[in-house]
Amino acid sequence: MVKINLETTINAPIERVFDLSRDVDLHMASTDFTGEKAIAGVTSGRIGPGENVTWRGRHFGVKVGHTSRITAYQFPIYFQDSMVRSLFRCFTHDHFFERTAAGTLMRDEMEFEAPCGPLGRIAERTLLKKHLRQLLLRRNQCIKRVAETDEWKHYLGASGS
Repeated sequence: MVKINLETTINAPIERVFDLSRDVDLHMASTDFTGEKAIAGVTSGRIGPGENVTWRGRHFGVKVGHTSRITAYQFPIYFQDSMVRSLFRCFTHDHFFERTAAGTLMRDEMEFEAPCGPLGRIAERTLLKKHLRQLLLRRNQCIKRVAETDEWKHYLGASGS
């Protein structure tokens, strides 16, 4: 099992950051380099408790799919998405949010395990960890940029947090 932990400080209200983090359209914008699209379940707007989304994108030159469900939810401080169907053996992403003097501390804890036994463990450490960390860093920078500018209104509407 591989773990990735990241922290991102965002100068915006916790509710805004929480909602942007569950926005399917913003996720697609942040992963546009993979061609990732939501193709089933919640395919636009914000995903909520118990809801699924199926993603399809190109990673390492191969089209792959991944279905996840929101398996835990406590607005505006925490949610978890867990793999339902994927090439991974298991995949869980915990999203934590904390109010700070600067706005919001967003913390990600991602755990995953590749299939294929020993070969999968080699792939986890040589390819997948770096790839998923870069994907997450890029996503978090996109959330930060959008949350700290008026661009958030495009995703949450003018009356959003």
